This record gives sequence, structure tokens and C-alpha cells, in this order.
Amino acid sequence: MDKIVRNYSSGLLFAFGLTAATAIVPGIAFAQNQSPAKAAVPVMEADPSVKPLESGYKHLYELNFDAARKDFQAYEKARPDDPMGKASEAASYLFEQFNAKGVLTSEFFLSDDKFLGGVEGSAAQNKNAPFLEANNAAREQAKARVKANPKDLQGLLVLTLADGMESDYDALIIKKQLDGLTMMRHAEAEANAVLAIDPSEQDANVALGMSNYVIGCLPSFKRAFLWFGGLHGDRIRGMEQMQSAAEHGHYLQPFAKVMLALAYEREHKPERAKELLSELAIQFPDNPVFARELAIVNNPTCCKN
Repeated sequence: MDKIVRNYSSGLLFAFGLTAATAIVPGIAFAQNQSPAKAAVPVMEADPSVKPLESGYKHLYELNFDAARKDFQAYEKARPDDPMGKASEAASYLFEQFNAKGVLTSEFFLSDDKFLGGVEGSAAQNKNAPFLEANNAAREQAKARVKANPKDLQGLLVLTLADGMESDYDALIIKKQLDGLTMMRHAEAEANAVLAIDPSEQDANVALGMSNYVIGCLPSFKRAFLWFGGLHGDRIRGMEQMQSAAEHGHYLQPFAKVMLALAYEREHKPERAKELLSELAIQFPDNPVFARELAIVNNPTCCKN
């Protein structure tokens, strides 16, 4: 069975997993507009403890991983009850490894051998102990929340994130495809549960979109095998889900944009990819990957070695 899916890769980056979302932001306070000329209107004021989480993701997309972890760890201290802090720390370790391996590039994404086969190096060489430790801690914390309340949105989001990231880690980094499939199945179920509770939680669509797209890219006999295993693929539907996350997501919105841009390149739609990469290059000017990918879309021969 493992031989059948040896070249399979979840490609879900954060399934990325990273399904942190606006719904997880805790502690909204209300203030009153005291203007005598107007009726009192409630005004939402964000809990300041959330600021390190926001800035941490900004640093993450700028590829400043040490600064991102510093912010995420500050959030963990400020909100020890929230598993999102530890999950975000785990994401920083995995994203750093993806960056080092060139996963978020057209060179990787447009090559079937790499896209469906994983990164270079053996499992032992690629083992990411800090990621596994932080991700397992986040998962256990989230499980406790969901056990106490099966509809705990924050707990379900973190489980989606943790299982999605581990699916990517298994399939892309240590090349244990069957383990990756198991984690992907969990992430899909959790993402669907999130959207059933709150359809506006569009970060969850990153997991569903990448799952649909990657499986939809596999040869038909492998898709049939996965179908019997409960995993279905639809490239078009996957891109629609990523588009929704790219338009309405929160923490994962930039990630959805880059993954959708790379998918457009695979689909031979460079103009659509150019729009998204232009937005990312402007939003994160310190990220050289976005600028380089935009240059490649504009001139495919510009950055060839």
C-alpha cells in the first residue's frame, strides 16, 4: 500500500494546517462613544494580549523566524489557556524548514517529482524535533478544550492546524506518506467542523483547498486508491476554497495567496498568479521569495541558474 502512494505529498502547508483565525481572537472588550451629539455606539477594542500573535505572523511571512517565535512565546505567556500560541510556535519551526528546503517556490511546486515526492534528504536528516514538540503540545491542549466542549471553535481550529502541519511534515519532510494521509483525514474533518460552526472562518478553507487541489493533481489510479480511503480530490474546487481563504482569511490569508499563486502557475494562468504575488511583494517587501517568484512570473527565464 505504501508503494502505491510513495510519491504522494499532502502539500497542505499548514494544511497549514495554519488554520488560526479571527474567531480565535479572545477577550473583546467594548467601549462607548460618549459624544453628546450622537447616540452611544458600542466600539470593539481588541485585547492587547493578541498583539504578539498578530506581529508574530507578520514576522513569519517576512521570514524573520526568531522574531516570530519571540512574539508567539510572549503570547503563550500572556494567554497560557490558548493553544494557538504553541501551535503558532510550531508553525514557525515548520515554515522555517519549508523555507530552507524551497517548498514555497515555483521550482518545487511545478515539479511533479518534488511536489508529489517531498524534499531532499532522509527522515533522520530532516527530523524537526522543535516542531514536533511544540505541535504535540498544541494538539494536547486543544484536545482538552474539545473534550470539555466538542464545539469549541478555538480548539477545533488548533487541531486543524496541528494535524494539517503534521500531515505536511510526514509527507513532505520525512516522507511517511501513509502517516501523512492519516493526519490529512483528521485535518479535513476538523476543518469541516470549524466551517459548520462558523462559515465565516475562512482560514479553515486552506486545509480543505490544498487537500482537494493536491489530491486532484495525482494520477487517476492514486486518486481512486485515496477515494476508498475516504479522501477525495477536486482541483477546481480546491482552488475555489483557496481563493475564498485568500480573500477572506486572517492569519492564513498571505499563505493562501502564495499557495493559490503557485497553483495558478501549475494551471498555466500566470496573470492570475502575478496579481497575487504582486500583492504579497508589496505587503511583505522584506520577503525575497515573493519578489523572486513575481520576477519569475514576469520573466520565466530571469532567475534560472
